Amino acid sequence: MISSVKLTASSFTNRKLPLPKPQSFLQPTFQNVKQKLNNHSFSSQKPLYISSIENFSLLKKTEQRGTECKAYEADRSRPLEINIDLPDEKARLEAAQRLKIGIYFVTWWALNVVFNIYNKKVLNAFPYPWLTSTLSLATGSLMMLISWATRIADAPKTDLEFWKTLFPVAVAHTIGHVAATVSMSKVAVSFTHIIKSGEPAFSVLVSRFLSGETFPVPVYLSLLPIIGGCALAAVTELNFNMTGFMGAMISNLAFVFRNIFSKKGMKGKSVSGMNYYACLSILSLLILTPFAIAVEGPKMWAAGWENAITQIGPHFIWWVAAQSVFYHLYNQVSYMSLDQISPLTFSIGNTMKRISVIVSSIIIFHTPVQPINALGAAIAILGTFLYSQAKL
Repeated sequence: MISSVKLTASSFTNRKLPLPKPQSFLQPTFQNVKQKLNNHSFSSQKPLYISSIENFSLLKKTEQRGTECKAYEADRSRPLEINIDLPDEKARLEAAQRLKIGIYFVTWWALNVVFNIYNKKVLNAFPYPWLTSTLSLATGSLMMLISWATRIADAPKTDLEFWKTLFPVAVAHTIGHVAATVSMSKVAVSFTHIIKSGEPAFSVLVSRFLSGETFPVPVYLSLLPIIGGCALAAVTELNFNMTGFMGAMISNLAFVFRNIFSKKGMKGKSVSGMNYYACLSILSLLILTPFAIAVEGPKMWAAGWENAITQIGPHFIWWVAAQSVFYHLYNQVSYMSLDQISPLTFSIGNTMKRISVIVSSIIIFHTPVQPINALGAAIAILGTFLYSQAKL
């Protein structure tokens, strides 16, 4: 029996969506249609047309689930890729860190060599180490103040307690800086650095007798070549000067106290190496300036400056500027490197720095060196290296 369905135009819209497989929908709702189709039957021979699928709640939910599923899968795919590349990424980070430390070391050594060359040139023409030391600190302080003011570098967050703990460090730093400059004004650069390589001996002795700190036997044994090498180099130095020798020795002692005060006072302080040295330079400048005026004075500086300009010419101004800028830069890089490396690695780097300065200064200034003098320097530097290894 064949029956038909009579539908008015208002029952359905003009758009018709054929569904060749109606059995694929699970129990759709036709509430509105059933009211219109009472007492009618459907023919299995004729297709069924549906005016709208908005009421098919099952299809809406399926579409929503599909969208959520895609977002979830995309979100989960990212960490899987990161986990797969993690070993390679870690290796790249380690290689980048090693390269960064190497750049720090090379830059540190190069800046130190350049500073020592220009510093010696200035002192040969202008033998006023107190003013020279003051200009070095003043230039570095000015550079950092400008960097903070222009936001090139972030200014450190400090308080009164910070400056109190920094004060003894600055006093020791000031004494060490001036003493080293006085030494280089009297003797060759190479000789000053040979004597300064004996700093570990002062460090052990001061720590042992003032702080009561004990060290392993290999540390004490490493002091023998340091002391012996420095003594041999001093005895055989052709241009020996007692003021220059004592200046280097005082510098060693002052820098040992600087390190001790720094370790005790700066624990827990969140200041970067660059900003720490900047604050140290500013405070040292305030300490040094009145003493420099009292020891040498503006009259001596004016006479010496005029004499240097007459002998050297305008190049002398460049020498002064260069030695001041490079002094700050090499110290700043050394403090920045401390943020990246261990104290042992820093000590080894400091030993290699001494070698580079000694060798370069001998070549540039044609410093006469006897074989026995060179042997003493080599023994002292070897002892410094053994000391750094023994403290491991």
